[in-house]
Amino acid sequence: MMQPMRHRWLAFITAGIGLLLLPLFMQELGAGWVRIVALAMLYVLLALGLNIVVGYAGLLDLGFVAFYAVGAYMYALLASPHLAETFAAIAQHFPQGLHTPIWMVIPLGAALAAVFGVLLGIPVLKLRGDYLAIVTLGFGEIIRVFLNNLEHPVNITNGPRGLDRIDPMAVWGVSLGKPLLLGDYRISSVTLYYWLFLALVVLSVVICHRLEHSRVGRAWMAIREDEIAAKAMGIHTRDMKLLAFALGASFGGVAGAMFAAFQGFVSPESFTLMESIMLVAMVVLGGIGHLPGVILGAVMLAALPEVLRYVAGDIQNLTGGRIDAAILRQLLIALAMIGIMLLRPSGLWPSPERRAATPGAARA
Repeated sequence: MMQPMRHRWLAFITAGIGLLLLPLFMQELGAGWVRIVALAMLYVLLALGLNIVVGYAGLLDLGFVAFYAVGAYMYALLASPHLAETFAAIAQHFPQGLHTPIWMVIPLGAALAAVFGVLLGIPVLKLRGDYLAIVTLGFGEIIRVFLNNLEHPVNITNGPRGLDRIDPMAVWGVSLGKPLLLGDYRISSVTLYYWLFLALVVLSVVICHRLEHSRVGRAWMAIREDEIAAKAMGIHTRDMKLLAFALGASFGGVAGAMFAAFQGFVSPESFTLMESIMLVAMVVLGGIGHLPGVILGAVMLAALPEVLRYVAGDIQNLTGGRIDAAILRQLLIALAMIGIMLLRPSGLWPSPERRAATPGAARA
């Protein structure tokens, strides 16, 4: 018993060291590659939050990007000069503008997104399946439309022009917006952000793992399998559903705040329906309800479009520019997803229970 545990901890430590050192090697190839893996970490954080709603509680949510947008705009407003330039009262009290520290940003982003998660959950408590998907899809679009139009009569979000001049994150007085010099060695800004996102992902994985094996997690899974039977067993399905929406949304809010700091600019165009669909695809493609599978699916679908950007450009050049590179990239992603789901209907890395329950699992 001790030997397998020792091997498992050795594997975890080795993987952790590898993930910490990965950007230091990749930054030698260019900041673009480190940026890809940093964004992949953000999508892992989003997929983990969506997995609570879809994977654990079995509630199909196609509007999860709304919580991502709420967190992003919250940080953009609290860490940029926009509010001070728009409202005289704020400018009087904060003449240098609002510059919110990270230790306030993370709990604020999580709490605000959780409130929106509950607001979404209350009217959809009796809905499931396709009906729930349509309502949550509409909720995501409503948030995006509001962000696009909250410019008049009072300019809150700056409308379709978005918000810029957003402060970079600072951890223990070290700004992540500029390179860190350790003697003669230079650590790029995107590498620092990658480490921050990695730390948040590790914390989120621990939280999700504990939730999965807790009474709350077992109650969610009972609701997912048979809501009527769960209610008959004394589970308060209403409270459990609201808790799933709130906790899942809180992950999205934190990820949104990190995205705003990383980009330095946010606009409604970053939070379209396609983003929500991609997040659901990450969870389903990797292995719904299984943490390693969700992480694998998020990394693959987050990095694949950026990697295919180079391939699509070459194919476009071969055809004399007749094929649009962006459309071709989406086509290649769609073909890859179709192929994987045909070959692995339970996901790339499903849980043992789901693999056993999938028809043809023994042959796969």
